Amino acid sequence: MGILRHPDFRRLWAADLLSQLGSRLSMSAIPLLAVLTLNASTLQVSLLRTCETAAWLVLGLFAGAWADRIRCRPVLVYADLLRALLYASIPIAWWFDVLTLTQVYAVLVPAGILTVLFDVAHNSYLPRLLERDRLLPGNAKLAANHSIAAVVGAGASGILVQWLGAALTIGLDALSFLWSALWLRSIRAPEAEPVKPERPDLRREIADGMRHVFHHPLLRPLALNTMVTMLFQAAAGAIMVVYLVRAVHLQPATIGVLSMIGLCSAIVASVVTERLSTRYGDARTLLLSSTGIGVAFTVQALTAPGWQVSWFVVGTLLAGFCIIVSYILQVSTQQRLCPPELQGRVSATMSFVSWGAAPLGSLLGGALGTAFGLHTTLWIAGLGTLAGNAVLYFSPLRTLRTIPVAQSEAI
Repeated sequence: MGILRHPDFRRLWAADLLSQLGSRLSMSAIPLLAVLTLNASTLQVSLLRTCETAAWLVLGLFAGAWADRIRCRPVLVYADLLRALLYASIPIAWWFDVLTLTQVYAVLVPAGILTVLFDVAHNSYLPRLLERDRLLPGNAKLAANHSIAAVVGAGASGILVQWLGAALTIGLDALSFLWSALWLRSIRAPEAEPVKPERPDLRREIADGMRHVFHHPLLRPLALNTMVTMLFQAAAGAIMVVYLVRAVHLQPATIGVLSMIGLCSAIVASVVTERLSTRYGDARTLLLSSTGIGVAFTVQALTAPGWQVSWFVVGTLLAGFCIIVSYILQVSTQQRLCPPELQGRVSATMSFVSWGAAPLGSLLGGALGTAFGLHTTLWIAGLGTLAGNAVLYFSPLRTLRTIPVAQSEAI
């Protein structure tokens, strides 16, 4: 069992597992709700993801400085409880036949703010809970939750939407947040109060986090590559459900089953990443997995009616594997290269650079889909993701086998 023998990490892991599953249900159910129930246009569907992620552009950097000043576990608990209330309002409004697209937007904006606070606090909390030499297996177990949720949630979401309807499926996500809050509340290890600066200066503290990332020879190219990847991934994701329903003519359950098959590789990735990193080196593994993400999204652009639907499965298989491998290694590298007092700010800077691109990518996907068509937009997104890897090949990462943590500043 390894890291799961740690009782408080096991509670954190349990909280994360069902919460991730619920979030994957909503990730699929919300655009299906917009397309099938509320008859939204391509641009309106893309705006859903924009509303959900726009908070990273506004609050991402501030959240990091804030997380370095406070205890993170209370933030995690209250963010989960408030998100449960917000998502519960959607099935309630649907039940009384008053649900509108405007309400869905109004739920996603504050939920996105809470997600920013939660994610930054979560990344900052793990190094406070575990020793540094246990961060890689800890991140691998949490990434396994992402993988399991992606596989189970993708299939279950389509089936549940066809069986219960999209609104009630979103209600299950509200219950998952409540589950997460209860498990987080049960963690027993006290969290030390962070040392606060004598003269708090929010602007300087944010600048310290950004300086550490953008002056670092390894973190800088990783941040820029992730930004480009997230931009085009969000562009493709914003229109994929619309494309599969309206151009490929698939039913929700079929979309769910095909996604579930494709994402099985994500579970494999969470199991083998540590082994791959040990055998081939974390730098090489990270470089190849990032390249694989670009190849995967380009392959998905081959998806079309008939037998060519198989390209969606092939692309999702490759993407699921490479995204998880890249995620585990990037987060572990970031946590290892960052001093404890900067964990929140560096985490927020990396998240701001990547997730801040998501709302822009969603808008880009909707605009390109409206102007040039859905299929052309998928090609642009795939090739754009692939091209974004150039920044890694022109960085020190290309010449390394492993990332030398002790000498990282001197690379």
